Amino acid sequence: MTRTAAHALVEQLEQLGVEYVFGTCGHTNIAVLDALADSRIRFVIARHEQAAAHAADGYARASGKPGVLLVHVGPGLTNAATGVMTAALDSVPLVVISGDIPSYYHGRHPHQEINLHADADQASVFRPFVKRAWNVHRAQDLGRFVERAFWTATSGRPGAVLVNVPMDVFSRPAAPYPPAGSAAPPGLPRSTAELIAARLAGAERPLIYVGGGLREHAGPLIRLAEHLDIPIAHSLMAKGTVPDAHPLVIGMPGFWGLELTNAYARGADVVLALATRFAETDASSWDPRFTWDFSGSTLIQIDIDPAEIGRNYPAEIGAVADVRLAVEAIAEAAAAHAARDRTELRKQILEARTELFAASRERGRSEDLPLRPERILKDLRDVLPPDTILVTDVGWNKNGVAQCYELPAGGRFITPGGASTMGFGPAAAVGVQLAQPGRTVVALIGDGGMSAQLPAVPLAVEQGAAVIFVVMNNRAHGTISDLQSAHFGRSHGCDFTDPAGRPYSPDFAALARACGADGHTVAAPAELGTALREAVANRRPAVIDVPMVNEPVPTPGHWNIKDIYQGLFTD
Repeated sequence: MTRTAAHALVEQLEQLGVEYVFGTCGHTNIAVLDALADSRIRFVIARHEQAAAHAADGYARASGKPGVLLVHVGPGLTNAATGVMTAALDSVPLVVISGDIPSYYHGRHPHQEINLHADADQASVFRPFVKRAWNVHRAQDLGRFVERAFWTATSGRPGAVLVNVPMDVFSRPAAPYPPAGSAAPPGLPRSTAELIAARLAGAERPLIYVGGGLREHAGPLIRLAEHLDIPIAHSLMAKGTVPDAHPLVIGMPGFWGLELTNAYARGADVVLALATRFAETDASSWDPRFTWDFSGSTLIQIDIDPAEIGRNYPAEIGAVADVRLAVEAIAEAAAAHAARDRTELRKQILEARTELFAASRERGRSEDLPLRPERILKDLRDVLPPDTILVTDVGWNKNGVAQCYELPAGGRFITPGGASTMGFGPAAAVGVQLAQPGRTVVALIGDGGMSAQLPAVPLAVEQGAAVIFVVMNNRAHGTISDLQSAHFGRSHGCDFTDPAGRPYSPDFAALARACGADGHTVAAPAELGTALREAVANRRPAVIDVPMVNEPVPTPGHWNIKDIYQGLFTD
């Protein structure tokens, strides 16, 4: 049998260490699927391309390896766009390989080509959010482009890339491509590290603000903070980078942050910002009255992406470097300075954090049904193993966990930040479970998010992924319903009802059983803990449908959208 570009591609993916390819089939990519049939790489078939993209994204976040997504031409690629954008905006490495129309039909508008005002230009759909898109014109170029795609997705600021391949190219003869090498990430010059360490050592109210780019390499950061006794604030995406119980963790700033965190951030004289873009919700819409005010203080910003330095606040010292290497260098330089002791500040942090978590747990003791959201969080915290990975969607599940769920030191929190995509959680959790098969993975999602990605349940069943889907079911897009009611006096178009106007919800537990998973409907408060224990013990896909009352997440910070609703424009 003639060796084709599809076979060469699969061999190259094996050499690159790819374990899974996520996607759906179509007539433009079945040559690749046929080549995968003889490979050790496992193809994870999804019933919808967005689910496949989210699953690849979740796998990448949990494994530290790039996710690989295979999609079909036209609607296959456009269905995947939301999931790929979600990964891209959260700096998750994702390599998308898309089949396209036959190269020799370009401009003739063949079946499923994206066209109307431009011919065969489907890669343009992805260009606003991918780091790079390659259009392959010759079989002999495919290997080189794939190598560059993996380099680009994983180097610098990680992100999504697209390799767009006409279907006939996959079936043309091609030679294997030689294995790729590796490159060292950029470090921080010693002189810059010493300058930063000196600024931190001499500050009266220093603050370290860590973003999602540091992820699981926090040892040097903790050494630096402990030596100079500097409080650590974290963005939404960085929750858990330093354990919540650490005495220097002052929490999350911004819209859902603590009042103490926002107040300390406003008054800090030196802020070391690590791998963060100062997102709007983490910065109270960049309003200096609420969170960050650099009018009389120093911002030191380190990021692998030079475009982020100074984007939202002026940086007195800016450095382009791998944040892990940078923190190691700063911690080493700081060791030459005398240790600092801020006992009173530690007491304030302890009191504020203790009050936050204790108050949330106290509210979670409620025996009301539907359950209060904090009752759901309390039962999760009490029952789940300490190394559980919580994958959330958007709404109370994301914002509430970020704010008032004390994440155990061995646990992990994965959520969509930049795009804040409803529907991320269910399928992403399947990818996370494939990457971490020995750990408990919980998709904590609303009924809106679950409805948006119903294909995730059969996906979990087919892959033997023991995801526990906990549906916080308030029969509404609850966060937006609350927002609309607060500002317009009523909710319209946000709540799920039947033709008679009564609250409506699918029977998610019955859906689970129909798909071959376990299904639990919580009819009394104590039943949630029972269902969780059973699901953890059984190690099978399970859906737990939990009726929940609609409550807003407390918001000590500020978000400009509220001003817009009130006609108070600040542009």
